[in-house]
Amino acid sequence: MQTEKGQSIEDASMQMIENEIGNHDYNEKEWPIVRRIIHSTADFDFASKNRIIFSKNAIESGIRALENGCNIVVDVNGVIGGLNKQNPKDFKNKIICNISSSKVMELAKKQGKTRSQVSMRVAASDMEGGIVVIGNAPTALLELIQMIKENLVRPSLIIGIPVGFISSPESKEELCNITQVPFITNVGRKGGSASASAIVNALYKLLRSKLTP
Repeated sequence: MQTEKGQSIEDASMQMIENEIGNHDYNEKEWPIVRRIIHSTADFDFASKNRIIFSKNAIESGIRALENGCNIVVDVNGVIGGLNKQNPKDFKNKIICNISSSKVMELAKKQGKTRSQVSMRVAASDMEGGIVVIGNAPTALLELIQMIKENLVRPSLIIGIPVGFISSPESKEELCNITQVPFITNVGRKGGSASASAIVNALYKLLRSKLTP
């Protein structure tokens, strides 16, 4: 739970973001998510038009999945570190990260793939109806997209915002071509675990607002 002092600092930070950004092109559901990313990264570039991309019904699908107690599959432990831990407890969402699994390490060596790629395949049975959050590894996002094309998995939402130089922008472009699954992504090399967990935290906040009379 947030302390009173902590909440006051967060509120002041959010107001500062509002004051510095002013007008923007995001709607009333998208903006709290974008603002949360800016709060987590101090990067105002994310407020630029079409920098964060929301597919049709992405926010609604993510909120509904969380409310229904879906699994949250993440690519790296860094995403878990940025999550508000009370939220998954309250809504009974299991967080799954296989990147450090010995099985994943062995398979990655054997198959000549990255651990991130293999971790997606290993988590296939946990993804159905869940949310897959990728903040670090473009290879994980590309592997997930391939799994969807193979009709192996059908998550409720993909948060694909990996940071980096090799395949990062390309993996996001590829995600934008997916029509089977709702997604939230961004344009370019920026992203990261902090941005990915910020999106999840913002979805939880929207869910709590929905449930509050």
